Amino acid sequence: MATRLNVNPTKQELLKLKLKLKTAQRGHKLLKEKRDGLLKHFMAVIKQARDLRNNVEQDLAKGFRSYLVAAAQMNPEFLENALLGSERKVSLRANIKNVMSVNIPEFAYEESGDFLSYSATFTSASLDQAISSFANNLKDIVSLAQIEHSAKLLAAEIEKTRRRVNALEYVSIPNIMETIKYIQSKLNEQERGTLITLMKVKAKLEAEAREAV
Repeated sequence: MATRLNVNPTKQELLKLKLKLKTAQRGHKLLKEKRDGLLKHFMAVIKQARDLRNNVEQDLAKGFRSYLVAAAQMNPEFLENALLGSERKVSLRANIKNVMSVNIPEFAYEESGDFLSYSATFTSASLDQAISSFANNLKDIVSLAQIEHSAKLLAAEIEKTRRRVNALEYVSIPNIMETIKYIQSKLNEQERGTLITLMKVKAKLEAEAREAV
């Protein structure tokens, strides 16, 4: 239920409220457009995250299965030395991308060198398969972290925008409209009162004029 604002029922206040109403309605329209745009982008990001997570989980499962086979086949010391001998270098730079007023992280991922830098003499093919799976999956894991964090930020902004839209739609705009209606009623009442008074004065003056004649 709308609540009338505590203002004086004057023409000046009426003009102010009409301007305020236009501003609120324009802001409401823009916020709804922003909310809808964010939702559309959010749904696309969620789909991308879901598909990428499925791929990552499948590749990781494949890599772990190969690693367990390698661990069962190899001498533990040889396995540890093989894992410590990787020459692959990974660099990661974080940037920020603005999407509809939301600062989204954007990672620049670069690799150099080779993960498979150990001697194949004392290692098994299963270890090669495991390390290749993990190495190929690393970039996707970074991308997944970026996408899922972006989804969280977008969800928070959507909720914030939704609250602002609802506040304007169900509180601010109805309250302003109710107050405008109240002031217009009061001003009309004042005008009717003034008109009646003028009519009475006119009638009295006409009566006095007739008596003077």
